[in-house]
Amino acid sequence: MVADQCEIAISMKPIGGYFEWEFPPTRKQELHENAVYLNSGRHALEYILRGLKDVKCIWIPYFTCDVVLQPLKRLGISYKFYRINKNLEIDDNVSLSDGEYLLYTNYYGIKDAYVREIIAIYGSHIIIDNAQALYCEAVACHQFYSPRKFIGMPDGGLAVTNVTDISDSLPIDNSNDRCSHLLKRLELRPSEGYCDFKTNSKKIADAQLSQISPISKRIFESVDLAFIKQRRCENFAFLQEELGYANKLNVPKMENFECPLVYPFWSDNVDLKKKLIDANIFVATYWPNVFDWTIPSDVEYELANQVVCIPIDQRYGKEEMEYILEKIRYNE
Repeated sequence: MVADQCEIAISMKPIGGYFEWEFPPTRKQELHENAVYLNSGRHALEYILRGLKDVKCIWIPYFTCDVVLQPLKRLGISYKFYRINKNLEIDDNVSLSDGEYLLYTNYYGIKDAYVREIIAIYGSHIIIDNAQALYCEAVACHQFYSPRKFIGMPDGGLAVTNVTDISDSLPIDNSNDRCSHLLKRLELRPSEGYCDFKTNSKKIADAQLSQISPISKRIFESVDLAFIKQRRCENFAFLQEELGYANKLNVPKMENFECPLVYPFWSDNVDLKKKLIDANIFVATYWPNVFDWTIPSDVEYELANQVVCIPIDQRYGKEEMEYILEKIRYNE
């Protein structure tokens, strides 16, 4: 056997044996063509920050997930807080000094139009947290996404940025030991896999910055992104039609955003979340850390406490939306 044939034999994947879990690719074009595929949204933020050689401080909203602090602390970058208003828009007059950047969260995936407005103000010194807005067009110099919030994947994050591409130098993550919650969710009740979900989420939090795992990349390439967007938008539109009159949140018209994560319903009924959970409608709180960062009179505290994030994802249709609506009206 000649030398180059030996190299081919060594690099060739094993042939035969038992089958792996198959995820045939269904798309010819990616959602964000220039995205770097990493192992989580927070690592996608870290990837951007590593490429920004002049960054000294990041302005972050009080109303955001505390996981955004993890890459800042890892990289020794200081941070300051700013406030938002009831329209989920910047309320403070944030003036950036040299080496300062502003992080804005595209809340619930419904602030796409506002994202464009503030990019015109802050230019290359804004980072858009599109973790809740997977379909939002990549219009800023720096933005990151978390497909795990929209699709059943064990890991995954996307960075779209103009910083130097260092992805080839990163290790490739492995998620074969982080899939148990996904499998249990298929066959068991959500509560029976929740501990696995928390454990596997912690594994990702503790992992180093890496490329996305082969499992997650294959899953992401196999899902029907057009159907996911269509179903989410249909469910959102139905709930807005039925609940918009009672929603204290100023929800933008649907032509102003691509695809929502949830339907955010701001209700004065502080017990509504618990009552929906009791009815097996699992609504998340975004984000519990806000209660430690703010006081009850702050807008951010009210948002975390009173906005009910109603699931509208692709697993459900009109029948489930009507059931949710029935439970909300019964408890209002």
